[in-house]
Amino acid sequence: MPSTTRTTAWEELVSSALLGTERRTPPDAVLPPGQEAPLALLDAAALHTVRRRAGLLPVAAARPDRAPYDDRRTPPEPARRRLALLLADRGAPASSGGRRGTAPDLTELLPQWLSAANAHGYRAPASALPALLDAARARTDLRPLALRFAGPRGLWLARLNTEWKFALRGTSGGASLPAPEDGDAVRRLWEEGLFAERVALLSAVRAHDPVAARALLAATWSTERAEDRLMFLDSLRTGLSDADEPFLEQALSDRSRNVRATAAELLSALPGSALAGRMAERASSCVGPDHAEGGEGIAVEAPHACDAGMQRDGVVPTPPSGRGERSWWLGQLLEAAPLATWPARLGWRTPEEIVNMPVADGWRDELHAAWCRAAVRQRDPVWSRALLGSPSEPPSTGPGTASLAERATLLATLPDEERAAWVAAFISAHGLSDAFQLLGVCAVPWAEPLGRSVVDALDIARDAGSYPWSFSGVMGLAERCLDPAEAERLDLLTATPDEPEHGSPGAGSYWSEAFQRLVSTLRLRATMHTELTPRGV
Repeated sequence: MPSTTRTTAWEELVSSALLGTERRTPPDAVLPPGQEAPLALLDAAALHTVRRRAGLLPVAAARPDRAPYDDRRTPPEPARRRLALLLADRGAPASSGGRRGTAPDLTELLPQWLSAANAHGYRAPASALPALLDAARARTDLRPLALRFAGPRGLWLARLNTEWKFALRGTSGGASLPAPEDGDAVRRLWEEGLFAERVALLSAVRAHDPVAARALLAATWSTERAEDRLMFLDSLRTGLSDADEPFLEQALSDRSRNVRATAAELLSALPGSALAGRMAERASSCVGPDHAEGGEGIAVEAPHACDAGMQRDGVVPTPPSGRGERSWWLGQLLEAAPLATWPARLGWRTPEEIVNMPVADGWRDELHAAWCRAAVRQRDPVWSRALLGSPSEPPSTGPGTASLAERATLLATLPDEERAAWVAAFISAHGLSDAFQLLGVCAVPWAEPLGRSVVDALDIARDAGSYPWSFSGVMGLAERCLDPAEAERLDLLTATPDEPEHGSPGAGSYWSEAFQRLVSTLRLRATMHTELTPRGV
């Protein structure tokens, strides 16, 4: 049968099906004598469907390029088997009834396995790449670890499946970057490459030669889209130095408000910049010694206007809903002013002494909150310690900030050991109810004093008959962050305790389950690390 005849017959069948056989009789060729029209139509449609499928010609597809070479070694066989189990369990349904049982949560162990594998310099086995990319597609928190483990072969594979296109965002798309010192190749990719390739290229060149990276960016800056200029400017955070100031000063006059704000933020992180000096002058005119108190207190006079100069330097004139204009402007000035401004302005006192000074007219919280943001932006551990105050003092009455969120950001500026010691002392003094945010910024695995304080606090809560689910967040963190060596000490807590007279009914069995799960998780983590360790190490 000619193809045009087959096409016409199929179209007639479709018309009859859409309109109904009573309104559009099927073609005579498909109506055997004595058979009802609807049945004849279905039989004919089945026949034509098979005929159409059998007659399809294969689509010519270009063979993909060979997968790039990855010279990293694969994990040992036991670790590969463990990875397969972790990837297979990622879609397992959660336990019902609100009780998690005593088995470890494998979905929470996958990030730790990937982190350890990357630390050893392993690459993903080829057979694991599809499941690994599927897991990363479903969980954005896995993506940096998973893509590093997948390496260039993972990116090569991601280009062949649209469901994995997330892997190509923010990367060079699997293409190799030219050597930073190859000027011609760098310029060619910068001028012709995709946006993701250009971002990766700029970062690579900046790590090798910051001057060349700024020259590359300046050459096309005026022709870039606003959203691209913002991303390129944000890449200057890594390795930010005084040499970046002239370029950032020019960006203060950018057409895009977001670009201007980012440039101002970066300049304020350079205490020696001209913008930091201008902000210091403005802030000093608003905050100074309270002469009514003989200079022993702090007086505050918030700005009365937000002029064009302030706006050029990144001060946003319109406050959020519910916030006063003057306090909004003041906070931005203080946040951007170098913290070195205040000892000289306030009688050469230390940061700790300044934080303890009384502040007039109820400005204390506003002043301290802005100094917290400045300490975080300028990565100043001395001011962070002063604003944190003593961990043993109640947050509401201490000299520093009372906000747990602000305390968490301040802690992130301190060395790992000091941070862990501060949080351990806080938990020993105040328990776990307010410690979740603080624990989240501590290095993993937790240092021994911090781990001990968490376990002791959980033990105290158990003995008191508290609701165990009130501490589920901390218990989940402990499963991921406690040193696996703590498992031996925790064995004693897995037994079901006697319920205290005024305790929560049934809490003892919940605590027993939670501690059994914690112990089994820690032991599984220890096994995972052993499996990943190369032989002979």
